[in-house]
Amino acid sequence: MLERTRSTERYARGFTAAVAAVAALVLAANAGPAKAAGPGPDRPATAPVEAAVR
Repeated sequence: MLERTRSTERYARGFTAAVAAVAALVLAANAGPAKAAGPGPDRPATAPVEAAVR
């Protein structure tokens, strides 16, 4: 037969689950793609218009 758990144990388990859920959400929010590096000083930002029209 199952033993009855104390309310303190239930609250501790709930608190631990809440902390784990918040930690998982914070880690998931920070796990985005890396930021792309901008164009270097020797590279133009876009292609010339003449090349795009052809």
